[in-house]
Amino acid sequence: MLRQKIALTLTLCAAMPAALLQADSGLQEGTPDIKHAGPLAFAPQGVLLIGDTLNAAIYAIDTGDDKAISGERSVNIEGVNEKIAAMMGSNTEETVINDMAVNPLSGNLYLSVARGRGPDAMPVVFKADSKGVLSELSLKKVKFSKAAIANAPESQEGKRNPRLSVITDMQYTNGQVIVAGLSNEEFASKLRVLKYPFDGTGKSTSVEMYHGAHGKMETASPVRTFTTYEDTVLAAYTCTPLVTIPVSELKEPKIKGKTIAELGNMNNPLDMIVYKKGNQDFLLMANSARGVMKLKLSKSEIDATKTIETRINGTAGLPFESVSDLKDVVQLDKLTDSRAVLLVGAKGRQDIRTIDLP
Repeated sequence: MLRQKIALTLTLCAAMPAALLQADSGLQEGTPDIKHAGPLAFAPQGVLLIGDTLNAAIYAIDTGDDKAISGERSVNIEGVNEKIAAMMGSNTEETVINDMAVNPLSGNLYLSVARGRGPDAMPVVFKADSKGVLSELSLKKVKFSKAAIANAPESQEGKRNPRLSVITDMQYTNGQVIVAGLSNEEFASKLRVLKYPFDGTGKSTSVEMYHGAHGKMETASPVRTFTTYEDTVLAAYTCTPLVTIPVSELKEPKIKGKTIAELGNMNNPLDMIVYKKGNQDFLLMANSARGVMKLKLSKSEIDATKTIETRINGTAGLPFESVSDLKDVVQLDKLTDSRAVLLVGAKGRQDIRTIDLP
């Protein structure tokens, strides 16, 4: 009888999906097959999430950086791309920093980097501490898990390769990872919700929204950057509509977002954070052509803002101000409740700077 029970247990384990086995036992030690280190985010306990557009997958990597610290923090590095290039034996032309994320526990900064350009570029991740010391995060023999992105678009030649937008941004929140990007379906713009720790389950929602600058409904433009606020996704698209989507609705096959602002066309939103100053909440957003924007936030004001449903020339909806002191900001993340860290780039050089939140 004992032998029969053992045999039955082994048979069930062999038939069980790998993702479920992984969820039962946690992160597994090994070397992840990462081809591209793109968007970054942090899950609990110092676990770094890395979006890989070429593999259409998200990797959860145990960094071991799980010691919480308190008090004010800062990270400042001049010529960070030059320093990284030198550490890799490369040059700045062949060194691309794709994203930046702060570990909320330790305050250390993580950078996803491509050594080289194109599909054969080597993926590398670097850590920067409060003293400005850079070190490479080993991706060999680490504890990790992997979540595949279903229905990813096939790679195509040319500048508008849809595969590169299968993961445009992501965020961990309340036991799940929300992922923005494209699919190969007719309504291509997606928000995917993956259960974390990864166990192979999740939902995928097609998102349509009215783009005032273009004067039409759009279903194929991906969210470029987003954050969550009061159980709502605040999503920015190219040319810069700002759209709200209730997190609770990310279980439906298809939803329509509410366009609450048009922030100006001929622009690509790059990154955004939400923070509080005094009793007021704010959204801070970096852009490719329109600098850094600051918007006052409140749930009541968002709910009361009239949905944009007609063509807009210029800007409309939720008001904003341009932060003139912040120029050439490529990435940003909240470092503490009162400070943010920026990746600032101009004329081939990129710096990391810590600022007081405006």
